[in-house]
Amino acid sequence: MFRKVHYRLTLLCTGITTFILLTMSLVYLYVSESGLKQSHFLSFQRDTGTLIANFEQQTVITHTWLSQMESLNAFTISVADNGIPLLFSERERDEERKATEQEAMDYYNSHFSILLLAPDSHPYHTEYAFTSSSKKDYYACYAYIPYEYGETELLILSPLEHLNRQIRSQRIRFAAIDLTAVVFLALFSFFFTKKLLIPVEESRLEQIRFVAAASHELRTPLAVILSCADAIRGHNGKKPLPGEEETFLHTIYSEGQRMKCLIDDMLLLSQADAHAFPIHPGPMEPDTLLLNSYEAFETLAAQKNISLRISLPDSPLPPCLGDSGRLQQLIAILLHNAISYTPENGTVTLSLSCAKKQKTNTMPYGSGDTYTIAVADNGIGIPDEEKSLIFRRFYRSDQSRSTKEHFGLGLCIAEEIVHSMKGTIHVEDTPGGGSTFLLQLPFTPSLP
Repeated sequence: MFRKVHYRLTLLCTGITTFILLTMSLVYLYVSESGLKQSHFLSFQRDTGTLIANFEQQTVITHTWLSQMESLNAFTISVADNGIPLLFSERERDEERKATEQEAMDYYNSHFSILLLAPDSHPYHTEYAFTSSSKKDYYACYAYIPYEYGETELLILSPLEHLNRQIRSQRIRFAAIDLTAVVFLALFSFFFTKKLLIPVEESRLEQIRFVAAASHELRTPLAVILSCADAIRGHNGKKPLPGEEETFLHTIYSEGQRMKCLIDDMLLLSQADAHAFPIHPGPMEPDTLLLNSYEAFETLAAQKNISLRISLPDSPLPPCLGDSGRLQQLIAILLHNAISYTPENGTVTLSLSCAKKQKTNTMPYGSGDTYTIAVADNGIGIPDEEKSLIFRRFYRSDQSRSTKEHFGLGLCIAEEIVHSMKGTIHVEDTPGGGSTFLLQLPFTPSLP
């Protein structure tokens, strides 16, 4: 599935970028070619204007001067005096040139002859572009010069082969550049979309693992409940002995409670996934909250012959804003894990400290300060390669697989609570063995 999505995204990205590239290239070529043609036409107008002005000023027109003008400006010039072509105009005139000159005059007569004034009017000339029947482009200039005893007509042609070659060369260069760019864009899109899909694929694999793990965790208590129910109903042909029904019912209840805890945890995580994790901030006292958590777990620790200790700052912290219920739930998860994975005669330490943004003891705690809650044990510890994995859903190290009370969701929920409170959580090795979980939370003063 991801391979097909990868190919489609590559095609989509390549297609969009190629369309944008081609559109920009065509717009640029249009603007460039229009400017080039306009510049070339203005140059033609300037050169013909200069030539006609010189023509008017000279009393004697020689073949040599006309040849120089043709050679200098790459023109072909035809001159007619009182309607009679000069001998210069008749030299080396092949049929194609004659046909082109006639087509240029026909084009002028059909588009501009209405502008021609009477013979006793002032000199007149106009420039225009046309395409001959042989599909060749030209700039043409028709000039009308009256004088005392008659009139002179000039037809100046300038072939556009050089301009067209320049335009074709520019188009070919742009086509080669665009083709090369499309190839590189396709390669870039292929590798970029592949990298882009990595988090999506990892998320899908995480969901698959989550569903598989959740199904496994739910299947075990459900199988126990069904087997106990069958035993009570005597489906195997054997009625339960006196007193066994109570045992089966107690097992069904305990497994049902276990399933309820698992489902509650999964619903809580689903709220976190939907960015609707319930947080209700209010005034709280972190040191008092730690004392309450310490007292709540003191009995559980004593049952396992574990020494539970607490360390608080010398001066009490002022009230701050936070969700006391969620913070107590967070500390309970860490204390429960620490007590569960610490052997008998071990030690679990719950501590609180606060760091000021400004290193002075005279100022009260305020915004920008942080307080740290640490839960340290000297239990089995966590291998370095698993430190980045323990906050995954349903992840449990090999040592905890036999612990039935742990689903592998506690630390994941703890991380979601910490993130919702704009804090951080990480684990370190306890000196001498064990693990230390450190919570760093922002200190927001409570309003009086």
